[in-house]
Amino acid sequence: MSALPSSHPLAGQSTRCGGAAAHWDVELGGHPARKTPTLAWPRAKDGPWTSLALGTRTGYKLFSLTMVEKLDCIHESAETPDVYIVERLFSSSLVVVVSSAMPERMNIYHFKKGTEICNYSYPENILAVKLNRQRLVVCLEESIYIHNIKDMKLLKTLLNTPSNPSGLCALSITHSNSYLAYPGSFSTGEVVVYDTISLNTVTVIPAHDSPLAALTFNASATRLASASERGTVIRVFSVPEGLRLFEFRRGMKRYVSISSLCFSPDGLYLVSSSNTETVHIFKLEPLGPSAEDEAASWTAYMGKMFSAASTYLPAQVSGMMSQDRAFATVHLLSAAQRNVCTLAVIQKLPRLLVATAEGQLFIYNVDPLQGGECTLAFKHRLFGAEDEQSEGEPEGLEVPAQSCPSYAETAALPPSAPVTATLTGYSEDGGAKKGEVIPEHEFAAGPVCLDDENEFPPVSIQRS
Repeated sequence: MSALPSSHPLAGQSTRCGGAAAHWDVELGGHPARKTPTLAWPRAKDGPWTSLALGTRTGYKLFSLTMVEKLDCIHESAETPDVYIVERLFSSSLVVVVSSAMPERMNIYHFKKGTEICNYSYPENILAVKLNRQRLVVCLEESIYIHNIKDMKLLKTLLNTPSNPSGLCALSITHSNSYLAYPGSFSTGEVVVYDTISLNTVTVIPAHDSPLAALTFNASATRLASASERGTVIRVFSVPEGLRLFEFRRGMKRYVSISSLCFSPDGLYLVSSSNTETVHIFKLEPLGPSAEDEAASWTAYMGKMFSAASTYLPAQVSGMMSQDRAFATVHLLSAAQRNVCTLAVIQKLPRLLVATAEGQLFIYNVDPLQGGECTLAFKHRLFGAEDEQSEGEPEGLEVPAQSCPSYAETAALPPSAPVTATLTGYSEDGGAKKGEVIPEHEFAAGPVCLDDENEFPPVSIQRS
């Protein structure tokens, strides 16, 4: 296989850390890089926790965050080099990995056992992988493959989709609706919403004038947020109707490259980050039913006045005035850092998490009532303790990256030889029927509790 050109989306930047050539590249601005941090908010039965998956030059790492001050590396794999996609199914042991050494092949592992469940190859480089309890979706530049996650049977191939060099797509996580969103045009911001259960197109949304840069569903798959390559306006639509519900303006001075877009678990907030130093949190709340509710604050009063005035102004001006501003913000210490962000509840309080390509994880406190500027609560290193501290960062807030258990320390069973389709599933008791990749009992009462309604799956943030 020939080497990837520097212009290829799989070719990314790197950073040296820990005294060795360890690299971590974030999927951002339409460039699925060689290593990918993926933030998520799965929940265990004993309380909420947040997981983070990190691809490196030597393999991948899985972290869990149960407390603001405590970041645990629960697993580290050095079996697959140059990982640029790593997706974990909820808080289970199933992990999907794609390496730039073999960008056309997807490997599915049981990381606790250290075994490969199966692997599949595709005609072109894999740009994104999305999964939920029912479906696994593989996105190539001009095609999308939809698998039944239980046995990995190929259910549908969407061929000749509009060119999507960044692999931009979003898959909902709810039981009831398994929706897939992907660009419907290469030149405009059209969004196709596809039902991966009925295998039919649900709706097509003309979301933006310019090409899409970000897509994300809320947890219940009733809303879809989008941003374009200009990065100035973020819109939220109803699903499956496709009606515009909210419009937020993150700035007017310049175009930016949105690096991540993510709903909070309760769907009341939406966070976006970009290649600028500002992270924006928007609040999704309609106006009050009465004038008294609308006039409850100065901001609401001004919004009402602008709304009234906008009826006499040109469409472009009135549209700009009707857009809501950020409810809360974070000003990062430096701009132009690749990053991903998410909102989660940790220790019963709302937090904003920002992971950067420099190997830092920042945790901010969010005031759910007043909003405003978020305060930095803690900072973790994802690499080594010898990473230099950036100028201006608060001291005493960082902890060294923890030593991760190896395959030998975490494997429940000895590794087995790779297979391509029908290996026993990833339950600890190995009780799969022939042909099942994920045994039926794992969806009922298996050790990974995939049917736990309190469990939130990983949500990876990809940008075009």
